[in-house]
Amino acid sequence: METRTLETAGADLVHDIRGPLPTADGRPPLFMIGQPMDATGFAALAARFPERTVVTYDPRGIGRSTRKDGRTDHTPETQADDVHAVIEALGAGPVEMFGSSGGAVTALALVAKYPGDVTTLVAHEPPLITLTPDGPAAERAFAGVREAYEKRGWGAGMAAFVALTSWKGEFTDAYFAQPEADPAAFGMPTDDDGSRDDPLLSDRSSAVSGYRPDAEAIAAAPTRVVIAVGEESADVLTGRTSAATAELLGRRATVFPSHHGGFSDGEFGYPGKPDEFAHRLREVLDGTSG
Repeated sequence: METRTLETAGADLVHDIRGPLPTADGRPPLFMIGQPMDATGFAALAARFPERTVVTYDPRGIGRSTRKDGRTDHTPETQADDVHAVIEALGAGPVEMFGSSGGAVTALALVAKYPGDVTTLVAHEPPLITLTPDGPAAERAFAGVREAYEKRGWGAGMAAFVALTSWKGEFTDAYFAQPEADPAAFGMPTDDDGSRDDPLLSDRSSAVSGYRPDAEAIAAAPTRVVIAVGEESADVLTGRTSAATAELLGRRATVFPSHHGGFSDGEFGYPGKPDEFAHRLREVLDGTSG
């Protein structure tokens, strides 16, 4: 694996390249992106594509990619510019792309703004909460996570986030009537270290969950776009956002194995099904399924 750093005006973007450039098989590189997850989250999935040249990167301000723009917020448009810059620096032409969570949102912004960058995009569970039928309630629920984090720290915020993402169906009065989630019940710390800069729990990524894809620009792009959803996510928030995103783009979501982190080995918590996930992703990228 080769690690490179692309210096731009706003950030130094660290990215990893597994395999040769130009690619050995003549196919585009496979670029995997997340947010707020950095490149380490794709280690298990990338390892299951030994025949492909795989590129991963750390979004600006996350992991190894340092910011120089004086900002702390994360926006899909800025991250799309960054990914475009990395693709250009690779010098291998357009890429195939797997984007997960906030990375799927970035990828949709990339296709809209730079339609020649991606041949096939698999956008896995983009958390576009405002697109759901209960968008205002979903925003209120997410605001509750940020409030718990601001008041009581990381453990409380993450416990509230787990409660949010585990809730099935729309956010009704029953959801808001629940007692505050107890971090100890989830094995999370109850003490507060005073930090408030977590990109997931703070308001720094509000522009990601609040983004609305440009459906017309995406439809006009030559990119084949597949919205992916985990089979275990059907009734929870990211499953519902996936269905809503697919509907906005005039298509149906393609079902993948496991859950929101289904491509991981479990190194970051609840394990997925990386072998089955990689098999499904390969089928979709090859055009034999989805």
